[in-house]
Amino acid sequence: MTFSVWLREHYVEKGPIVWLAFFLELIAALTLFLLMVLTCADVFGRYFFNNAIDGATEMTEMGIAILVFAQLPIVTWRGAHVVVDILDKSLGNRLIKFLGLVAAFFISTSLYFLAVRIYALAARSMRRGEVSEYLELPTAYIVEYIAIMSWVCAATMISYGVYRILFVTRE
Repeated sequence: MTFSVWLREHYVEKGPIVWLAFFLELIAALTLFLLMVLTCADVFGRYFFNNAIDGATEMTEMGIAILVFAQLPIVTWRGAHVVVDILDKSLGNRLIKFLGLVAAFFISTSLYFLAVRIYALAARSMRRGEVSEYLELPTAYIVEYIAIMSWVCAATMISYGVYRILFVTRE
């Protein structure tokens, strides 16, 4: 089985989005694996050698940020957010679609302006040369990554999220 065939079988996305989804999930999977290795090594060192890994907490915090914001556009694209649909059976399908469109617009707009603010904070962090407390890693790059992934998430919500609301039938 070729990689392209495997990709088509395991991903619901079509076109170039399938490669973006695969790449983002690859980042998330590698980050999760490295966090697991880091945690195991830290615990092993702590209990058997009485010496923890220096800066493990900072690396874990940065790893979690990378993991969460790599998955956020994929969760948004697939419409996998937690949804409370208590009133869906009593409201009409047109009203449900309209409310879904309003929610998609509100969420994408909020994410866009949140990303603008986060990017401004990253720029300020870069100008000031802010670094992490223990390992002295530049924090601006992680903050920029969060802003960029928030913009990607806003774009996925307004594009494919609206497509799903209008054209994909609910189970």
